Amino acid sequence: MLILHDNVESGNAYKARLLLSLMGKEYKCIQYDVVNGETRTDEFLKKYNKNGRIPVLEFEDGKCLAESNAIIYFLSLGTEYFPNDPWLQAKVMEWMCFEQYSHEPFVAVAKFILTMLPENTPRRAEIPTLHEKGYSALEIMENQLKENNWLVGDHISIADIALYAYTHKAPLGGFDMTRFPAINNWCNQIEALPNYIKMF
Repeated sequence: MLILHDNVESGNAYKARLLLSLMGKEYKCIQYDVVNGETRTDEFLKKYNKNGRIPVLEFEDGKCLAESNAIIYFLSLGTEYFPNDPWLQAKVMEWMCFEQYSHEPFVAVAKFILTMLPENTPRRAEIPTLHEKGYSALEIMENQLKENNWLVGDHISIADIALYAYTHKAPLGGFDMTRFPAINNWCNQIEALPNYIKMF
């Protein structure tokens, strides 16, 4: 059986959980306390991921694949979650790069600071900048989803799954999502899918 090395608070790990559930695949989770360094032990670094991060997907033969977008890409190959057309495949990858470089560093980090760190953390000073850049990313998504049901093509893809993970929890990072009706409709579509599971 597939094993997902996981943390329930992680949107990156949730991408893998959500896709595995939507695909109806059996798997089990092992939870790690990332704040207290459980993914930085010698055993974890040697056996699962030299970079000391989750998620990691462990296969039955012992192979391990890290990085959330690599995991969902691999799982989606040959399925309805990754298009056959090369242009659409490239557009999926374009959105997944956008997620990692223009969205997650701001939307996810704001959530982390406001929900995982003490209230008196000096990192709260980062929030205004994170909001400014996070809102810019959300506006790009909103404009795409005003005209389209999905980010790429006419069916949900791993681009949607990658961006849904932290977008639907953006209010925990202090983002006002009432500004984005198209994103909210898109979230509702995903949450209505068979085998959908909540993040936590």
